[in-house]
Amino acid sequence: RATFEERYLAVPQEALITTMQDNQKYFCLINAEGKLQPYFITVSNIESKDPTQIIEGNEKVVRPRLSDAEFFFLQDQKQPLASRKEKLANMVFQAQLGTLWDKSTRIAKLAVALSSITGANPADAEKAALLAKCDLTSELVGEFPELQGIAGTYYARIEGENTEVSEALGEQYLPKFAGDVLPKTKTGTTIALSDRLDTLVGIFGIGQAPTGSKDPFALRRSAIGILRLIIENELDVTIEELVNLALQGYGDIVKDHDKTRADAVAFLEGRYRAKYEDQGVAVDVLQAVQALAPKSPLDFDKRVNAVNHFRTLPEAAALAAANKRVANILAKEATPEGSVVEANLVEDAEKALFAELQAVTPVVEPLLAAKDYTAALSKLAALRAPIDAFFDGVMVMADDAGLKANRLRLLAQLRNLFTAVADVSVLQG
Repeated sequence: RATFEERYLAVPQEALITTMQDNQKYFCLINAEGKLQPYFITVSNIESKDPTQIIEGNEKVVRPRLSDAEFFFLQDQKQPLASRKEKLANMVFQAQLGTLWDKSTRIAKLAVALSSITGANPADAEKAALLAKCDLTSELVGEFPELQGIAGTYYARIEGENTEVSEALGEQYLPKFAGDVLPKTKTGTTIALSDRLDTLVGIFGIGQAPTGSKDPFALRRSAIGILRLIIENELDVTIEELVNLALQGYGDIVKDHDKTRADAVAFLEGRYRAKYEDQGVAVDVLQAVQALAPKSPLDFDKRVNAVNHFRTLPEAAALAAANKRVANILAKEATPEGSVVEANLVEDAEKALFAELQAVTPVVEPLLAAKDYTAALSKLAALRAPIDAFFDGVMVMADDAGLKANRLRLLAQLRNLFTAVADVSVLQG
């Protein structure tokens, strides 16, 4: 076990770990609280008569590297984060979309607008957005690019910014990969959303959407991040509303707002499949929900969870098959206007199904209004027996036009209850 001077622990530990672990291939030692300790372990593939020499040699090698990190960290503190915007104005984000400072000002406006959705303080959101990219001009990030955002958090703390603002600078890049953690602060969530939306809408606006294997701005991964940020923070907002807010920041830079809006919305909605397949959700469950084209990611997620649970019920396969049969019948025959006429129900099975529908509808409708789709489908599962009995004992396409029309209305009423959640007819057995 080798050591280094404790004074270096004042440097962001991420920089020290990068130096020792990634560059020197040492093992860093962390305590139970996740704090770096002034020790490291090095492995030698030779048997030494004097291990002390090896230890001292490695300590000698690592010391200048830690000293460099310390120097960069101290130098950066001589210039406040906010004063770095002039350098951002000279750093190109994308040739047609302007500099990183242009991007920062767009993100700030978008963050203020989004704060009413995320629950963040608008002033904190605006300040964090304007500071978010400033550490990209720092010497520490220049030496350790993986510290972008993290360095900003350290500098913001030193400058006395509140927790929401300082933590947001590091959280803006979360999630970085599938399964990664999300921002813990509302301001961090707001900046993470704003940054991704600004990039996605801007790139689509200049006609450079991902094609094939080409995705230079990692928009596919970013889109899944957007969906996760919305769903896991339970934000009640539609994709189109978010895209519209992001579009406002571009003004005339994006020439065709309508096309950009349509393409960006379609792209984000198209990433549902990748997101849920990563979670092990079956394709037919997604298809059942996509048939209704929910506009809100949070609503979409609630429906997916409901259908996923529905599939585990013993009645699911039979009800899916029955719904498919109903869908096929209604696709071939136009449903007559009006409601079911109880007096025109002549068979016991259709009377029983109608009675069950009348009983379950007032129970299910409040659940649907509350978006408790799992409970709604669980209640509808009780219809399996009367539905089976109906198809066993009733001829829908009766010769009598009145009976036929009434039975079609009955099936439409049944179908509408299920499709208020999802099209379960597409579920496989």
